Amino acid sequence: MKIESLEQLFVNELQDLYDAENRILKALPKMAEQAQSAELKSAFQEHERQTQQQVRRLDQIFDQLRDVDRKGKTCKGIQGILDEGEKLMKDAKDPDVRDAAMIAAAQRVEHYEMAAYGTVRTYATLLGQRDWAQLLQQTLDEEKITDQKLTALSEDINVEARAA
Repeated sequence: MKIESLEQLFVNELQDLYDAENRILKALPKMAEQAQSAELKSAFQEHERQTQQQVRRLDQIFDQLRDVDRKGKTCKGIQGILDEGEKLMKDAKDPDVRDAAMIAAAQRVEHYEMAAYGTVRTYATLLGQRDWAQLLQQTLDEEKITDQKLTALSEDINVEARAA
């Protein structure tokens, strides 16, 4: 698809996010299952519930767009980050080291999402779609909080991984 307007760019980025969030939804249960730390397991489970809500917000926006396939794009960025994270999970034999690796992978995901949501929120604002911008800002705020929680968890888990 040629992108010739900010509206088309906005839709392109929304499709990217929609695919990203759905890929993340598939990865989070695997990560929770592999987590040694009860706190990390809980964080992944909580983020899965939150991600389901984030997909619903994207659905609200797509429902208002005409003739747009929400599943029209593959998010190669998240696909690559998740593939790397999965490989780390397999390669890390010690459970504490695996937890540290999963936090690193999860934070890469969060940073990708923060950049993407900040961008589409700005596009929505410029396009005069304040309601959409608010939905996107809500998700952006959640992603920032998740990143902060992962940072806090990493402070203990990384120490445990070092001792392994």
